Amino acid sequence: MTDEPVPVAAPRVVSLYNAANALTVVRLILVPVFLALVVASGMTDHDWRVGACLAFCVASATDFVDGWIARRWELVTSFGKVADPIADKALTGTALVLLSAYGQVPWWVTGAILIREWGVTALRFWVIRYGIIPASRGGKLKTGLQTAAIAWYLWPFPDPLDAAGAWLMGAALVVTVVTGFDYVVQALRLRRDARPGS
Repeated sequence: MTDEPVPVAAPRVVSLYNAANALTVVRLILVPVFLALVVASGMTDHDWRVGACLAFCVASATDFVDGWIARRWELVTSFGKVADPIADKALTGTALVLLSAYGQVPWWVTGAILIREWGVTALRFWVIRYGIIPASRGGKLKTGLQTAAIAWYLWPFPDPLDAAGAWLMGAALVVTVVTGFDYVVQALRLRRDARPGS
């Protein structure tokens, strides 16, 4: 009895032009739009602040939606793996720097969050040849808290309510730092497990 070769299915080719990548591009485009709206508001004009907040929330929503679409319909591409975290960090980083520039958020808070965010992004690229570090529940909580805190600062709440932004940002900072250490541990473990003979 002869062994006949078993046909192997060709790898699925995912088009670069898909809904998930389109939403990532939209998020990148919205970053300068958001920046312009914040600058126009000077963090004092009510209407421009509302516009800036809405632009930020729409851009943030695309982050959640594009990831869901990519996973649900298996539309993960190399472009998406690179562009998605860059778009996320560009949006969050721009928002935090602007809030600090206008005296809303202390610079040390912005610095701590940005060092963590870009550090984790660098870690992902450092280990990408060995595997992908999945987003943890803590990472998702961090993103949600950061988004809520930034949106709260942007929206022109009256004085009794705007103080809640500081509490949200404090919670976001704590979760951001803690999950940052977790990503470092995961990256080191991934590198160790990928070494021959380990």
